[in-house]
Amino acid sequence: MSDQDLSPLPGRTALVTGATTGIGLETARQLAERGATVLLHGRTAEEARAAADRLIAMAGIDAARLRPVAADFTHLDEVESLANQVVAQHPHLDVLVNNAGIAAPERHTVTADGNEIAFQVNFLAHYLLTCLLEPALTSDPGGRVVNVSSSLHRTANIQWSDPHRARRYSRLAAYAQSQLALTVFAADPRVTAVSVHPGVCDTALMPLYAHEGVTPAEGATHVARLCDPAVEIVNGAYYDRAERVTPAPAATEDRTIRRLNRLADLLVGRTA
Repeated sequence: MSDQDLSPLPGRTALVTGATTGIGLETARQLAERGATVLLHGRTAEEARAAADRLIAMAGIDAARLRPVAADFTHLDEVESLANQVVAQHPHLDVLVNNAGIAAPERHTVTADGNEIAFQVNFLAHYLLTCLLEPALTSDPGGRVVNVSSSLHRTANIQWSDPHRARRYSRLAAYAQSQLALTVFAADPRVTAVSVHPGVCDTALMPLYAHEGVTPAEGATHVARLCDPAVEIVNGAYYDRAERVTPAPAATEDRTIRRLNRLADLLVGRTA
């Protein structure tokens, strides 16, 4: 299916995390241009509002299609508040794009919640958000989650006994671990989800990969495509841009999926 064949999206609602810059902003633009109502997530309310204003001014997006929302993913209580707000205002959510991400810092950094910062922002916050949004995402069989992952997940391993990498820290290993966890999480059967590596894009994360990449708009086309209900997906599938490929072996192991869920529930404070 080409981009020209993608369906209009009026009446559909999507939440895009990390939507103030880069791939997130471009994904929000592409979905809104096709008629979707987009919840535009930013770290702060001011950043989310500024991103919406930019799309209205520069891309001509109808302001009625954009709903700025905010949560700092380094604080899990803000993630919970965001989820509660979304469920209350949008009990039917068609798409969640888990895109927000940071490059792990040079120095080992722990959030106020006690988690290594990249693991929390890139994975744990999205895990918690997705779990809390499950009622809205499953209110219709067509609801789906698109995790914006990375090919670097193939280089990773999850340090089960030291997920915060306090004993041995490497920013690349920490980032890769967060991407592997996000990719594994897509295979959780509770919500229909896929992961996608949108290619090496010219964003703040690019230094982890290479010296040059494609534009965020090009990367976003692969994300937006998977948000389209006309595009058939299989739960847990992994895409490298437009092509469905086999992910790292851990991403298809039931034991790993269950183990990761237990670890994530512990770290975000969820009880069975």
